[in-house]
Amino acid sequence: MKKIFFAIAVSILLFPRVIAQQLKSPNGDFTMEFTLMDNGIPVYNLSYKDQEVIKPSKLGLELKNDGKSLLNGFSITDTQTTTFDDTWVPVWGEVNEIRNRYNELEVHLKQEGTERVLRLRFRLFDDGLGFRYEFPEQPGLTYVVIKEERTQFAMTGDHTAFWIPGDYDTQEYDYTESKLSEIRGKMEAAITPNVSQTQFSPTGVQTSLMIKTDTGIYINLHEAALIDYPCMHLNLDDTNMVFQSWLTPDARGDKGYIQAPFETPWRTIIVSDDARDILSSKMTLNLNEPCKIPDTSWIKPVKYVGVWWEMITGKSSWSYTNDFPSVKLGKTDYSKASPNGTHAANTEHVKEYIDFAAENGFDGVLVEGWNQGWEDWFGNSKDYVFDFVTPYPDFDVEEIHQYAKSKGVKMIMHHETSGAVRNYERHLDKAYQFMNDHGYEAVKSGYVGDIIPRGEYHYGQWLVNHYQYALEKAAEYKVMVNAHEAVRPTGISRTYPNLIGNESARGTEYQAFGGNKPNHVTVLPFTRLLGGPMDYTPGIFEMNISKLNPENTSHVNATIANQLALYVTMYSPLQMAADLPENYKRFPDAFQFIKDVPVDWDDSKYLEAEPGRYITVARKEKGASNWFVGNVNGNETRTSKIKLDFLEKGKKYTATIYADASDAHYKTNPQAYTISTKTVTYRSLLKLRSASGGGYAISIIEK
Repeated sequence: MKKIFFAIAVSILLFPRVIAQQLKSPNGDFTMEFTLMDNGIPVYNLSYKDQEVIKPSKLGLELKNDGKSLLNGFSITDTQTTTFDDTWVPVWGEVNEIRNRYNELEVHLKQEGTERVLRLRFRLFDDGLGFRYEFPEQPGLTYVVIKEERTQFAMTGDHTAFWIPGDYDTQEYDYTESKLSEIRGKMEAAITPNVSQTQFSPTGVQTSLMIKTDTGIYINLHEAALIDYPCMHLNLDDTNMVFQSWLTPDARGDKGYIQAPFETPWRTIIVSDDARDILSSKMTLNLNEPCKIPDTSWIKPVKYVGVWWEMITGKSSWSYTNDFPSVKLGKTDYSKASPNGTHAANTEHVKEYIDFAAENGFDGVLVEGWNQGWEDWFGNSKDYVFDFVTPYPDFDVEEIHQYAKSKGVKMIMHHETSGAVRNYERHLDKAYQFMNDHGYEAVKSGYVGDIIPRGEYHYGQWLVNHYQYALEKAAEYKVMVNAHEAVRPTGISRTYPNLIGNESARGTEYQAFGGNKPNHVTVLPFTRLLGGPMDYTPGIFEMNISKLNPENTSHVNATIANQLALYVTMYSPLQMAADLPENYKRFPDAFQFIKDVPVDWDDSKYLEAEPGRYITVARKEKGASNWFVGNVNGNETRTSKIKLDFLEKGKKYTATIYADASDAHYKTNPQAYTISTKTVTYRSLLKLRSASGGGYAISIIEK
């Protein structure tokens, strides 16, 4: 016994890490090791197919006014391993069922001197790793103020990354592709103007972060189940290639107020040697709690049109009058104002959209600028900016409600807060009840501008809690939520499926603000969409914005075929046909695809994928045998080759192919497309050319 003890003691002295706890994924592709280094510092590392993808990385939390913090001095008091394998059915989604299979390691840590207890929970799936910190109820650790979370993600080299600047207030940036070592040098050019933005570091980036190694391994870093905690960014030590978590602070500079018992969000690492696996991963959803809404029958996917793009382009206005430089709700008398003649949200114009929706099979109509206050809504840190229930004189709420009802169309509410979050919370119950009373089943909320309470950020703990409060309050009123400018989604739509969409990234609106990069839509599914669907608002057919507004020289950097494909590649149960009805009437044959494509699916197959280059997806219509295919292409012209072996054997289908014409180009000839039909089976192989900024869309209908 003495010899054995001596041998163990020697091994501990010779090696800085002590007694590794090892966890393998169910399929054996992943191995995660947890250890305590010298001085009791928690460390993990991750390997994929025997190749290290995350080098030994430290874990811990720095606490405010706490000399020791939860960084070191730990010993392991217990470990528990479990396995889990279950299948659940989403209310809406890319597939009709999702398997949730993982192996779990729970590590109990005790800190010497303070006797504080911390738990680390690791879940290793077949597509990656999720882990979180847990604070059990205990006498010595009840209320905690976090100074910073010290979670590391140590890279194995100078990888290629697709990144946007770290920012406490916005994600509305184009993606930059660069080596990790180049982030610092490219940061200034990557920061483009926004009405509310706060960067924190020349090497700070946002999650979801997509990375590719020189050996062809794809790595995605993100978080799941962001509840009652600040949003996590990543700050890069570009000397050692180590990312460290960087939480969004509050107005006082604090980074989180915790009351035990408590669990942090999951930190996620999705890995594969096939880019298609990153897109098809459901790990983020699986790390969220099951649905908490008992009756979900009222939650329905929506395809809609709206009074929106004409204001975005500057053709029309949100405001009713030009008479008032200052508005005080309840005091400003709009009955005495002169209409400006450009206000889009008027009864007759909205009826035209309702007619268009009814004629073409759309579920809903969104109307922005319907409520009083848009003359004085932005840039003045104004608290009482909207009341969410008082319409302009030219917008008859009840008449529109009855007209839409007679046409079988649902109206979609718009709640812009102008960042005045406290004001919104004061009015939420009344606003949601107003929606119930007038037939609005879904709301698009907005948080443009700096936040009130002043000094708070869009992605801090206070605002994260607000977004969740608004979502749960909406569920009480059976209201579906599409939140713009909110914190990026982290899979919470599993728990609250009335969250049918978010913006939280650079969307189509920026095509009217100078344009997006042509390959932007080949990156978003690898980044922003891993946390939940995006209300990207596709379907623009007129690329020259000056034809709508001569003073706006922006250009939509996409072909028509590319815009059609987005309805398949940019998954969302909420899809808008964003262009003006008159532009769809100019191209009725291409518009047919938008009319036909569903917004809910039984199955999805990722056929081709490379971040920043191309994505090709096939999806099976919910409750039907029809399939729809979308391909979006990046900067370089490419020939796409796809097999249709996902089709049912023994059946024939008619494929209608909407493709770029031979001379199509996103800039010089974006409206050039061809439409062809052919009979296909599961044996068919298609070769289609995708232009720069182009793509194709296919409807495959069983004969």
